[in-house]
Amino acid sequence: MSTPIVKIENLYKYFDISGGFLEKLQIRSGKISLHTTEVKAVNGVSLEVASGETLAVVGESGCGKSTLARTVMGLYPPTSGKVLYRGERIDTLSARQMLPYRQRMQMIFQDPYASLNPRKSVRSTLEEPLRFHRKKISSKEVDERLAEVMEQVGVNPAWRDRFPHEFSGGQRQRIAIARALVIDPEFIVADEPVSALDVSIQAQILNLMMDAQDERGLTYLFITHDLSVVRHVASRVAVMYLGTLCELSVTRELYETPRHPYTQALLSAIPRVDGKKQNHIKLPGEIPTPIDLPSGCVFHGRCIHADERCKRESPQLLKVSDSSGSLVACHGVAEGRL
Repeated sequence: MSTPIVKIENLYKYFDISGGFLEKLQIRSGKISLHTTEVKAVNGVSLEVASGETLAVVGESGCGKSTLARTVMGLYPPTSGKVLYRGERIDTLSARQMLPYRQRMQMIFQDPYASLNPRKSVRSTLEEPLRFHRKKISSKEVDERLAEVMEQVGVNPAWRDRFPHEFSGGQRQRIAIARALVIDPEFIVADEPVSALDVSIQAQILNLMMDAQDERGLTYLFITHDLSVVRHVASRVAVMYLGTLCELSVTRELYETPRHPYTQALLSAIPRVDGKKQNHIKLPGEIPTPIDLPSGCVFHGRCIHADERCKRESPQLLKVSDSSGSLVACHGVAEGRL
């Protein structure tokens, strides 16, 4: 089996929100102590992304998808765990040591209005990574490369001297994609790249990304909460809940035979347009806070199938025997109750 392009091993990411020194001071049992408060955003996630595939990470807002993506890219240092790129560990590298990997790893951000510098023209935005990573590139080669990538994403190269405010949201996102493609990467993290766009524009951007993948052999880590999008772009799907990985499966199998109760509830919420009755699974209770995670399975408080074991013991991500490789973290599935 070939080495995955990206491998995540038991990744944790916590954020300290305690504030300053005085805010951490607390009096307990007559003694003064320091108390830290942490948001447990990602909790023990392990994933592999194969070369050339699109792995989608889905879940409700606040489940840790974007934090996972930014930690993989090195924008956040992990609290613990490992991130490997083609077998080489990168989460411990300094900014200078990461430079060779920056040419191979790029990111497309969610908001096309915030991800582009309003003071820079399209030309400046696109040529900056080229000149930074390829010191000996000539001005002629830069112009040729900019024209090539702008044509590929559907933006007229004659507009390269315009500024972001002169473009629509869809055009801005095309420029953001062009910025990611301009140095010819092999791995792209797309953090909800179409959620801020109109539905008609979403399809154009998704088709553009899929065409670029076919032409360049790109690998995507696709972060989204839109399950209707995932079905058309992803080869595999990872489902997250409260910073943990619930289920990992081939896209078709996940949609046809969801195993984890949370996955079943998510898929039941997809609007139907075929006239059939909506069988929406309503989850009881509220999502717990990531500051104080529940014991055992983090989903047990909202799961109608939970028992005492679910409350005490955290489930492991295990292979489902009657599937084509699905992994599910659920005691009920492991015990054959579901």
